[in-house]
Amino acid sequence: MAEIAETMDTAAHAALSSMTGGLSPAALGMVYADWALHLAASPGKRAELGISALEKWAEYQRFLMQCAMSHGEKHCVTEGKKDRRFRHPDWDAKPFGAYKEAFLLAQQWWEEATTGIHGVSAANEKAVGFAARQVLDAMSPANFPLTNPEIIEKTVEENGANLARGFQNYLNDMKGAVLHERLGGESEYRVGENLAVTPGKVVYRNHLMELIQYEPATDKVQPEPVLIVPAWIMKYYILDLSPENSMVKYLTEQGYTVFMISWRNPTAEDRDLGFDDYRRMGPMAALDEIQKITGSQRIHGAGYCLGGTLLSVAAAAMARDGDARLASMTLFAAQMDFTDAGELMLFINESQVSFLEDMMWKEGYLDATQMSGAFQLLRSTDLVWSRIQHEYLMGEKPRYNDLMSWNADTTRMPYRMHSEYLRRMFLENRFAEGKFMVGDDPVTPYDIRIPIFSVGTETDHVAPWKSAYKVEQLTHSPVTFVLTNGGHNAGVVSEPGHPRRHYRIHSSKDSDHYLPPAQWEKVADLKDGSWWPEWAEWLKTQQQGDAVAPPKMGKALCDAPGTYVMME
Repeated sequence: MAEIAETMDTAAHAALSSMTGGLSPAALGMVYADWALHLAASPGKRAELGISALEKWAEYQRFLMQCAMSHGEKHCVTEGKKDRRFRHPDWDAKPFGAYKEAFLLAQQWWEEATTGIHGVSAANEKAVGFAARQVLDAMSPANFPLTNPEIIEKTVEENGANLARGFQNYLNDMKGAVLHERLGGESEYRVGENLAVTPGKVVYRNHLMELIQYEPATDKVQPEPVLIVPAWIMKYYILDLSPENSMVKYLTEQGYTVFMISWRNPTAEDRDLGFDDYRRMGPMAALDEIQKITGSQRIHGAGYCLGGTLLSVAAAAMARDGDARLASMTLFAAQMDFTDAGELMLFINESQVSFLEDMMWKEGYLDATQMSGAFQLLRSTDLVWSRIQHEYLMGEKPRYNDLMSWNADTTRMPYRMHSEYLRRMFLENRFAEGKFMVGDDPVTPYDIRIPIFSVGTETDHVAPWKSAYKVEQLTHSPVTFVLTNGGHNAGVVSEPGHPRRHYRIHSSKDSDHYLPPAQWEKVADLKDGSWWPEWAEWLKTQQQGDAVAPPKMGKALCDAPGTYVMME
């Protein structure tokens, strides 16, 4: 009977998930209850909020009076309240300035209402504040055609044609959602045509990955090859986009022999593949094959996002077991410690993980559309409301660039793998605490002694740079840490010549005293341009021996980009 009841509950949760975008209502309810009950038991805080509401109402009345008495059209301006949604100059005109001011004052008040309540846990305070911002963002005057001057101007200019186009855009999106069509299908970018076109061969394949070896671009190469481990959550070719911003192409042009893992897009039959399967059949299998092909005893690993976490676990296990093949490790926006993993942690608790497990129960994997809820909420102003304004109300269709096309090329995650990752890494933080099991024994980052080059990005919502910076504390390695402007993806795809790029860089020895993030920012060198040349030069200093003729290519199974990247 217990099994029947559990199956019924799981099926009910799976059905509910389709209506909530993959977010657990129970998790949100517990957050709200923590905030509401503690606020109800805090008469002082309630009185403070009441006084603040009266003050803001009085401030708004003064603003309206000044606005009404002004003779010009552009004088309803309050300095100091900046919001990118209100950049159009008519937001400072009557009556739109009044709409904007009311919204910004309400936003301020709710920020006060969701913070500083005695007894509310720090995590729940962040979560309830985040939830309040989502509700407020939905009510922004920028989202409605009659209160947004830019939309009104567009509608008058086009006699409403923009709204007709917007309605057609909406119908097309609804059709795509019903038919489960991939976003970005109208993009001019295609894998193997103008994306992922750096010449190479698939030289090894197992059930989980294809290993690509790229053809040399120079007469002489560095003696030790580079293995790149991308995240399994998306396709590998973010590091081989268009030729002008391909990291792989850049590395080969700098004289490196480059290998790349291309993950298979899992299906229901892969539901029982776990984290250690990805370690064994991913970086470890790749290292074995690279050694056979090149004969090199030393290989330099680089991991992006979750691929960096996987590579870190593999490096720790190799250090524990005396495997010295990994000569250095580079991490792109990757984390070993998840205690400060940013706003994404607002969605990761026991209730949410259980809910996700129930979602995956039927199909055996987590689909990208089921993951989209949390990631869209993290940047709802840009990913949800801005899209509604531009595509549905102004009738514009986005022109996909290569990065947007990659972002739309989504993947799935196996049931067991995703569950283990969320529980053991996010919830329990086992790796950072030296409790993550590989085989019969635990591994710890502290065992890692090889040189590390780590990259954080200033506006990363997925792997905040201060979390990535913990590599300084967790390992026993000399670390060169780079902080570059941009976000989780754009900060990494930061090729030479990219406009408005800068970065900070500082190296430390294992014997140096630890620098907290604020102190690190003060001592790090600030430089303009791309950090890629800095990394290429650092890699060169880690090599043993002089440049040599390129190694032979492995036995070709097919041309790059291979077959796994094409799997829908």
